[in-house]
Amino acid sequence: MDMPPSHPLNTQTGVFKNQIDWIPLSSGSVRPTQGRSLSIIQVNGGSQSFNAVNSLRILGRWMRMFCIPNQSSLPKAYTQFTDEGDETSRLLPSGNRDRLVDCMEEFVKYTIVMRPQLKLFGDRFSERKERRTKLESQAEAEEGDNAVTASLDHRVQSAGVAADNVNGVNVAGI
Repeated sequence: MDMPPSHPLNTQTGVFKNQIDWIPLSSGSVRPTQGRSLSIIQVNGGSQSFNAVNSLRILGRWMRMFCIPNQSSLPKAYTQFTDEGDETSRLLPSGNRDRLVDCMEEFVKYTIVMRPQLKLFGDRFSERKERRTKLESQAEAEEGDNAVTASLDHRVQSAGVAADNVNGVNVAGI
């Protein structure tokens, strides 16, 4: 996520809020951001303020993202880069650069660990229940007789949407 801080509160700007509002809440019952990794890095024109960073952390949780514990802030960013004047400008060696590299390394590590588990973390009871309800409604609309139950049970099980089964793991009672 990239967000310019809004002065004087250093929180999200109206433009950024509008961008977030346009992200679809769900795509097939799953938020497109759900289970993704998130790193928060702040670049300031002046001194450090963590209001925007904290707001982004809350927003990331609301979007069901995994936010890495580390974060970075680059104060007075205009003084932190080489003076090339074009796209070849680089971040100068400093403690701020080291902290930024630390955050990026941690972000990559969390992503490597979490990516194989995306289906597990993206599969929620309420979403399985919603998929099952849709399948039941479709089956009732298509056939409308008692043979639907056997067919539905088979379709629901083959679709992996059993209420107590998450990616082949029985989670009943957990």
